[in-house]
Amino acid sequence: MPSTLKIYHYWTGLLLAGFIFVHLANHLVALWSIPAHLATMNTLRTVYRHPVGEAALLLAVAGQIGTGLRLAWRSRQLPPQPLAARVQLFSGLYLAFFLLVHTGAVLSGRALFNLDTNLYFAAAGLNTFPFTLFFVPYYFLAVVAVFLHVASLHYQKGTPIFGARRARRHALGIGGAGVVVALLILLAMTNHLQGLSIPAHYLQTLGK
Repeated sequence: MPSTLKIYHYWTGLLLAGFIFVHLANHLVALWSIPAHLATMNTLRTVYRHPVGEAALLLAVAGQIGTGLRLAWRSRQLPPQPLAARVQLFSGLYLAFFLLVHTGAVLSGRALFNLDTNLYFAAAGLNTFPFTLFFVPYYFLAVVAVFLHVASLHYQKGTPIFGARRARRHALGIGGAGVVVALLILLAMTNHLQGLSIPAHYLQTLGK
């Protein structure tokens, strides 16, 4: 029977996953146009920026980081794990790092800089050298880690249902989709690699 820690990790993960996939879809809208992305974001914010919705998301983030790190620490005592379990572990650790840094940055941007933490806030570093050298892999790996985490879980849970061969194909498809989505989001956030013009007040977070 799963421990209370694993159950809490599972349910907060479901809540957070729902938000993340909607959030990624919103970023993909920027491939069409930035105004369309911002309009979609403002509509979605009526839910996730509502005090109840935002509190639930922040609790889910804290819960995922806390329980994920505890589960990772416990895994040290286990015998060598199969590849899928290791992918789940390391993708989860990167997501814990990303959620901690990204959530902290968004809250700081709102509280300290009084910024609307929209696409321009997220894309400032991506479009400003030398910060690009950090932010390109930072965002790319975050998106890929989300899909790899799901893929590894699907493989482990799906093998008894679909068989190892089909579950492996599903997992590879999910992981491959993550790479494609990550590249498309980077294209959107850099204006198709032409450089996105960032309003000056967003560059203050970079010391500009």
